Amino acid sequence: MSFVDKKKKYRLLFIGSVLLLLFLIVMSATVGAANITLMDALKIMIRKIPFANKILGEWRPSGTHELIVLKIRLPRVLAAAVIGIGLSAVGGAFQGMFVNPMADPYVLGVSSGAALGAAIAIALGAEQLVGGFGLVTATAFVFALITVLIVFSIAKTGARIVNTHLLLAGVAVSFFASSLISVIMVLNRDRIAKITYWMMGSVAYITWKQVLILIPVVILGTVVICFFARDLNIIATGEEGAKNLGVEVETVKKILLVVCSVVVAACVSVSGVIGFVGLIIPHTVRLIAGSDNRVVLPFSAVGGGIFLVLCDTIARIPTSEIPVGVLTSMFGAPYFISILLRSKRKVL
Repeated sequence: MSFVDKKKKYRLLFIGSVLLLLFLIVMSATVGAANITLMDALKIMIRKIPFANKILGEWRPSGTHELIVLKIRLPRVLAAAVIGIGLSAVGGAFQGMFVNPMADPYVLGVSSGAALGAAIAIALGAEQLVGGFGLVTATAFVFALITVLIVFSIAKTGARIVNTHLLLAGVAVSFFASSLISVIMVLNRDRIAKITYWMMGSVAYITWKQVLILIPVVILGTVVICFFARDLNIIATGEEGAKNLGVEVETVKKILLVVCSVVVAACVSVSGVIGFVGLIIPHTVRLIAGSDNRVVLPFSAVGGGIFLVLCDTIARIPTSEIPVGVLTSMFGAPYFISILLRSKRKVL
């Protein structure tokens, strides 16, 4: 297959993946205790689009159904899609930058920092909304960024950021933050359930204001990450070789680390810790499509959105809702183990 044909094929597959994600978002809005059909959910959404609502004529939805779709289900489904996009894009970028298939969005201690911030806010009783935005979310975001700054300062050697130092610093800071969370939970036994639930990862209580802040941060960050796909391809061949080919390796790494950290901090601050999305989706895309980051990064982003929307939809089927972070781990861990076993057989 020629390069042009391959490019056309990937473009069509990408458009199909995006359409599948949009379909799943509408479909997911129909799942729950209230019985709402796919067509009714679609019409309710179309009614809110300027000019497009004219095609519906005199059709009017049930007030209750409109409230459920627009105020309860749609914000969480959109949040799940955007968080999946962000975590998978960052996972793909980290795997390419560190040349390590085990790298994931939480490798710099972002999740532990966010969890520590959330635990402190919950322990202090700062769970109220200010302007429709939760103080727990704001505190988690700030602590996530502070954690990344600490990891950067530890790992920095002169003007260079050494990958090994960065990974080790991230692990060390993560363990320290986790120990502080344990102390907070012991000292605030009456709030253990709330802290634990947040750390399990859930999009159940996300508001429109959080979604409207999350979308531009994640989408813009993902576009920036994809922009550096070619540079990541060159860096993967070796940093010295990349420098000889004109790639400013340290500059690229710093930009990507900052952008990725902001994206992950934004995602984790609103949803809690949702694991494995940024690990298995990019890895799966690499197994299917190869290691070209120009293909891996965009397909990982859309694949992550699809995966997390499906997980959130399944999480709502039982009578007692399951946190989506628990489901991603239940699906992700066995799947990743199977990939490792398959790779092991190839080596043998």
